Amino acid sequence: MPKMKTNSSAKKRFQVTGSGKVKRKKAFKSHILTKKSHARKKELGKDTIVHSANFAHVQKLLVSL
Repeated sequence: MPKMKTNSSAKKRFQVTGSGKVKRKKAFKSHILTKKSHARKKELGKDTIVHSANFAHVQKLLVSL
């Protein structure tokens, strides 16, 4: 059986931490920023961990884990 390929789009969007969790960027920070508060934009700029409900799906896309 051939080797499974890592999904290229997932490879660019997610990063695996040292403890095995998966980091992701938050959505809603690309445009229409004038109506969003400074505090909200600052919070959206931070990374967060992929939720446990989605972890298995993301892990499957990142086959090299």
